[in-house]
Amino acid sequence: MGRLQNKIAIVTGGGTGIGEATCRRFAEEGAKVAVFDVTPAGEKTAAAIEAAGGEALFARADVSSEADVKAAVAAVLARWGTIDVLVNNAAVTGVNKFTHEVTVEEWDHIFSINTRGVFLCTKHVLPTMMEKKAGSIVNFSSIYGLIGNDDLPPYHATKGAVLLMTKTDAICYARWGIRVNAVHPGSTKTPLFMKAGETYPGGLDVYLEMMKAKHPLTLGEPVDVANCVLFLASDEARFVTGASLVCDGGYTAQ
Repeated sequence: MGRLQNKIAIVTGGGTGIGEATCRRFAEEGAKVAVFDVTPAGEKTAAAIEAAGGEALFARADVSSEADVKAAVAAVLARWGTIDVLVNNAAVTGVNKFTHEVTVEEWDHIFSINTRGVFLCTKHVLPTMMEKKAGSIVNFSSIYGLIGNDDLPPYHATKGAVLLMTKTDAICYARWGIRVNAVHPGSTKTPLFMKAGETYPGGLDVYLEMMKAKHPLTLGEPVDVANCVLFLASDEARFVTGASLVCDGGYTAQ
């Protein structure tokens, strides 16, 4: 307990899945958590944290909108006065088409959330961190920011971009004591993942067995990834920046 005691943390996409699990773990470890989400699910996450005795606020924020991000960050500063941790988790999968089939609108939509969203949230949190000369930013890439696959080209491109954004920002902002790292989850049993499995030929059970076979340790739970994020956010990782923490049950080791 207390690994983030009294720290102020923002988690984007905190309403469901890994984002929700991260919010809950942060609160368990003493953080005051700002849940950014575009859906009411984020409000439920914040309410659950407060019901358990923690401190949280919900800010409705479309991370692709600079106006939304500025307003949400301002709400955090108005409530708590500072920001110690930013977790850029919000993302969408986008269309599952080969590149020659993807429209410009489809491409721009996924980049607006998965990469511009990371940029905007980072941009508007950095001044506070620079002033205090401390901070931790954790960006969500993916195993598909490290390796390729025969599906979701736009999504994979966004996650590769996030990885290089992470490394560059880590170097640029180290002089202010700000650490920037990336996590690379493998297949994790989030509601979105399970819903996708229901549409797989043969149904969810067939899908889960097929995906388990790709991960030597089996599939992850949201809390497994949240624990990796917790480490990077905490002072335990004070000498870690520009790093890629792969949490994939061995998928990319093969």
